Amino acid sequence: MEGRRDRKKRETRERIQASALELFTSHGYRSTTIAAIAEHADVATRTVTLHFPTKEDLLFADDPFAAESLSARLDTRPGTALDAVGEWMRDTMRALDERDADQGRKPGETWSLRIKRATLIAEDDDLRGHARASYYELERLIAAAIGKDVGLPPDALAPRLTAYTVVGGLRELYMTHEARHSDPATEALLPLVDRVLDIARTGLATLTAGEPHP
Repeated sequence: MEGRRDRKKRETRERIQASALELFTSHGYRSTTIAAIAEHADVATRTVTLHFPTKEDLLFADDPFAAESLSARLDTRPGTALDAVGEWMRDTMRALDERDADQGRKPGETWSLRIKRATLIAEDDDLRGHARASYYELERLIAAAIGKDVGLPPDALAPRLTAYTVVGGLRELYMTHEARHSDPATEALLPLVDRVLDIARTGLATLTAGEPHP
């Protein structure tokens, strides 16, 4: 159970991040100051920097799609790596919906915020570079798991390219026409997740055709 102190800390972090995203969206990432974020969140400037030491942390910290949770899912998977990635995405997305409901947020609020976040990242060179670096660990984990599935080293072309396709496709979901012109909800996004994984499966089958399998 979450204690009162931990709950207050989490709520403060979430309020700061929400304030930052709102100001980044309305005034621009580079034009928004930490002092302005603190004022909007009704906290001291020092409180913002204690929770988020760098400005980029306001966008990248506390990402629910974390490498640690994916690694745990891949380590205990009963099926293929791509099946496990799909289950991890579905479970994480639905857990976020449950969190929103528990906290009294509107349905789909998390996905509306993530679409705004993705737009900000796409529009800034430095943020795009930071995002690319942060997704590398996910690619590495998926490539290693796929390599085990098909009997190839994780740095072989088939596992690496498939992992890149998966992570790149999932990362771009929020920027697609389908995501931006439909209700921002888990049930609307899940078919897009499945399409990315289907494309990855097809590509992997092509890349490994004729390869010996364990």
